[in-house]
Amino acid sequence: MRFLPYIIIGAIVLLAAPLIWLAVQSMDDGAPSDFVAAGGPGIDSGARIEIEALRQQVEGLQAQIEALRKEVANIDTSGGGNSGATAQNFDQPVVKDGPNAILDAYAKVVLIANRRKVNPGINVASPTFLEQFLGKPREVLSDNCEPMTNPKLKQLLVLENVGPIRVRMLQPAADSIKRVFAKVKSVDPDLYARINTSGSLCVRQIRGTRGRTSTHAFGLAVDLNIDGRLDNFADGKTQLGLTILADFFREEGWVWGAGFSREDSMHFEVSKQMLQQWRKEGKI
Repeated sequence: MRFLPYIIIGAIVLLAAPLIWLAVQSMDDGAPSDFVAAGGPGIDSGARIEIEALRQQVEGLQAQIEALRKEVANIDTSGGGNSGATAQNFDQPVVKDGPNAILDAYAKVVLIANRRKVNPGINVASPTFLEQFLGKPREVLSDNCEPMTNPKLKQLLVLENVGPIRVRMLQPAADSIKRVFAKVKSVDPDLYARINTSGSLCVRQIRGTRGRTSTHAFGLAVDLNIDGRLDNFADGKTQLGLTILADFFREEGWVWGAGFSREDSMHFEVSKQMLQQWRKEGKI
């Protein structure tokens, strides 16, 4: 019976190996946030949640193996041969699921893979471009949110329910985000139900700068989160649900702040191409 623990460990390692291989093959550089399925964003969300479930299973197996190793070490030092202590670990589930284990995956924090390449083919509307294109939202800016004074922009400003949240934005931006959320609701209603916002319109300068106008100041940006849990700024990580939402926004032509030099993955803003298209269509 002395070698039984080693046999058990060997069996677990053999069982874990295919699972670990599958998880590694499914993950992009250890993070699922840049996983794009050929069928579109609807397929993407389910795949990412399955990957996170695999990751948890791998971690559970690794924890069991480590516990068995410690018990084997105790057996070796004590000279005992009781294999019952090692067998009791198999009574525990591989993953200890909570009441909403799958749904909770949306709020799980993951690394952002290939962060600087998350906005392919989409151009950011710089503060200089926005001011030349639309005019300043107000003459004097501070770090605080203040009223918009530009009369043309004020005429386009609306406060609307756009699905799971309410935003104050320019009308064409509000219409656009409605389309985004309608697609999310039809494809992934569980994610849709957990979308929350940290704000939209905020007429201020970009924090840390002097006089550079934030995209929020024009009513062309929104900050989103899952379940009201705010994402840490500039840490290279984000919530899994935001990586899924980014696919829908990119399809509509929005820029994701995860690709900024100072990563801001809660932030989504209208692209330069969209503004130019709206101008051609007479919307702005």
